[in-house]
Amino acid sequence: MKKLGILLLLIVVMATLFAGCAKEESNLIGVSMPTKSLQRWNQDGANMKTELEKKGYKVELLYAEDSVDQQVKDLENMITKGCKVLVVASIDGEALKGVLDEAGKAGIKVIAYDRLIRGSEYVDYYATFDNYLVGVLQGNYIMQTLGLDKGEQGPFTMEVFGGSPDDNNAYFFNGGAMDTLKPYIESGALVIKSGQTDMSQIAIQGWKSEGAQARMDNLLTAFYADEPVDVVLSPNDSLAQGIVASLKAAGYGSADLPFPILTGQDCDTTNVKMLIAGEQSMSVFKDTRTLATKVVEMVEALMKGTEPPVNDTETYDNGVKVVPSYLCEPVFADVNNYKALLIDSGYYTEDQLK
Repeated sequence: MKKLGILLLLIVVMATLFAGCAKEESNLIGVSMPTKSLQRWNQDGANMKTELEKKGYKVELLYAEDSVDQQVKDLENMITKGCKVLVVASIDGEALKGVLDEAGKAGIKVIAYDRLIRGSEYVDYYATFDNYLVGVLQGNYIMQTLGLDKGEQGPFTMEVFGGSPDDNNAYFFNGGAMDTLKPYIESGALVIKSGQTDMSQIAIQGWKSEGAQARMDNLLTAFYADEPVDVVLSPNDSLAQGIVASLKAAGYGSADLPFPILTGQDCDTTNVKMLIAGEQSMSVFKDTRTLATKVVEMVEALMKGTEPPVNDTETYDNGVKVVPSYLCEPVFADVNNYKALLIDSGYYTEDQLK
């Protein structure tokens, strides 16, 4: 009888353990971020994990450090562990078809996070900011600051930078800005001395600051030895950092040679400090808390078997299907409004921007 009692006790303990494991697996959400080297992805990952854990989910958060192979391995591990939903900010939007096929066949739902994943039927939803609007905000800022919308004819010199060619968003950012500025380029009010506007000429692989710095060095040497550049269209903050480094090295930042109008995106702390110092003109603010909250709503809906919230079912074609999407609205920050947007909202503290 004593042996039987011990055996029954072991059975109960093992059953409890298995039940706990099953419950954990049924509650597991995988979050794959591209890298820790950019501030915004650290914030995105942390916000996502915090919000999901508040809702009672277990989260597997992994950073692939800009290695496509590592991101594929991370996703394969998440599939093996039994994640029910994968939230994926891809490094290369074209490179995940194979592993997403595995996820789809295993019945795992996939939400593309901020970057559209192309070429797979198993991308169920997409959550991002309105990427075309990001470019429009940058274009409008340039237009209004120069007074082009009020009839100012210039001419003003401008150079254009593009994001990483393997990031689908880069084309939307560029499209929004260039569509906005096109009339002024055609009229001659804006003059791109290099003539370089195609993404094959202006794209910076991996959104690397050093790549932007090297290209800006070349542009200044080749085209601006005798006159200053008035405007630099940069799609994001990491490129803007490299551009500012190049401009400083060339002597910009004095009364005789002021910094050009320079755009950006993400409101990284380094770049907000550059806004305050007058080195960068504006940055598009995409509140990652807003995006994280929306993705958590999507995850919860999928886990409950209901339809996630979407507000766009036409724009984002990944080459196989139009992916139902939710687009959050970005806003611009400059030296005049950054305190209200970034400090008063609790996104940053004043100490972080000193």
